[in-house]
Parts: sequence; structure tokens; C-alpha cells
Amino acid sequence: MRWLVTGAGGMLGHDTVRELRGRGEEVTGLGRAALDITEPAAVHKALAEHRPDIVVNCAAYTAVDAAETDEERALLVNGEGPRLLARACAERGARLIHVSTDYVFSGETRTSPYPEDHPPAPRTAYGRTKLAGEQAVLAEVPGGSAVVRTAWLYGVHGRNFVRTMLELEATRDTVDVVDDQRGQPTWSADVAARIADLGPRISPDAGAHGVFHATASGEASWYELAREVFRLAGADPDRVRPTDSRAFVRPAPRPAYSALGHEQWRAAGLAPLRDWRSALHEALPHIRKEMSQ
Repeated sequence: MRWLVTGAGGMLGHDTVRELRGRGEEVTGLGRAALDITEPAAVHKALAEHRPDIVVNCAAYTAVDAAETDEERALLVNGEGPRLLARACAERGARLIHVSTDYVFSGETRTSPYPEDHPPAPRTAYGRTKLAGEQAVLAEVPGGSAVVRTAWLYGVHGRNFVRTMLELEATRDTVDVVDDQRGQPTWSADVAARIADLGPRISPDAGAHGVFHATASGEASWYELAREVFRLAGADPDRVRPTDSRAFVRPAPRPAYSALGHEQWRAAGLAPLRDWRSALHEALPHIRKEMSQ
């Protein structure tokens, strides 16, 4: 099968291209400079040139706070861009995997993971624009598409919370981290592997289409995650001190609870992702190695 990955310069896009190449797949990765998904002509040219069987859309406007005052631009990238990709895929018979986010949910007053079919209720401009992209993809390529929601991503490439904690451990005596937001720390390499597993299975007949939640099993607060990073790095976890969200007020409210349920994977013949602690234990040496180079 031929794969095309958009947003290949980002953390998840990079890992997806690497995962597919490691499996011997024929894959083309296009970063933003090579493909602007908001340009109809560019989208059609890319699909005509590369003739993919499966497109993975990792391109996105991810500046959560900036989107509050730049929603029009965010909607263009997160909503209209996926629509253009979906239409081009539908015209050429290609399958489409579109990456989305936990921000489509409110994150309020909930204590158990959101199932895939829970009604979205975004509280932020970023969440609204990502929901628009989901709806466009599912409407334009029914039966031939999958929306893969993920959250709390960290990885070897790019800025992320785990890397930041490693940097702060090396430069500060103590670090204050919020303990009133809960989610599922998720290694981008695990999500990339699951995307590679899912692509060939997408089929209206098999039931392997629609919305999937690609987050690690289990859950933690940012404070608990930071303590685990310190512990695995050989540092004293007590140097991480708990605080609450009032200490870090931002333009876009962060979900207080954003754990996601994983039932839909069984319809695709796949198990949910592994526990977040196991993934972090494997990922940390790779992240530290990259930081040292």
C-alpha cells in the first residue's frame, strides 16, 4: 500500500513516517512547506502525484491559546484543510485517517473516560476547530475514514511536557506542576504504530471506521506524570511540588478531566494502547538521548 502523511514535520507525523518505513511500507511524508492542506490545488496535486491508498492527516493548527484570538486561521487549518483532504480522498478512493484531540470534549464534571460516541462539547476555539475537521472527514468519506483522537502527547521530536520536565530537572531545585488536571500521557510512537495498524483495516464492511481514541491506558495528573519522569531520570520525585490550575492561568481553559475510553478498537480487531507508565519507561531513554545530541 502507498501512504501519504501530511504534517510530517511534527512530532506525530515524523513518528508515523518512521513507523511505516520500518514496516517496509511505501510512504511519502510532506511537511507544511511541501503541502499546505488549506490550498485545494496543492491537495489535489499531492494526491495525483503520490497516488496514496491511505492518507494520514497529522497537519494541524495546535497553538491552543493563540487560537482564542485567531480562530479564523485555526478553523482554516483544522476544519477546511481536512475537508479538502477528505474530498480529494473520496474522489480517488483513498482511505483517510485524521488525527484529532481530547479538546473536542469539555473536560468538566467527569470522572470516567469519555467513550468514542460521547457528544462533543468543546470549550475552546481550538476544540471547536478540531471538531469541525472531524465532522468534515466523517461526512466526506463515510465508511472510508477514521478519526483518531489523542491527547497529552510526548515524544522524541518537538516540544512536549516530558522533555520540559527533563530540562527543568537539570536546571531547577523544585518544579511546581498542576495536580487538578487528569488525562492519559501518551507516547507519540505508540500512536504512530496504532495508525499503521489501523490503516489497512479501515472498511465499512468490517466496521473498522469512525472514531477511535488513541491514548495510553490508565490515567494521571500532570503532577503525577512529572514525578514519574523525575523518578525514571534518577532524580528525587519530591522535588516536584503540587499546585492547581489557578497558578497557571491561560487564555484557553485546560480540561480538568480528559481521559478517553478505548472500546472502538475491538471492532478493528486491535487492543487498546499499553499503560502510560510502561510507555514512558521505554520512551525516556530515547528522549534523553535526543536531548544530549
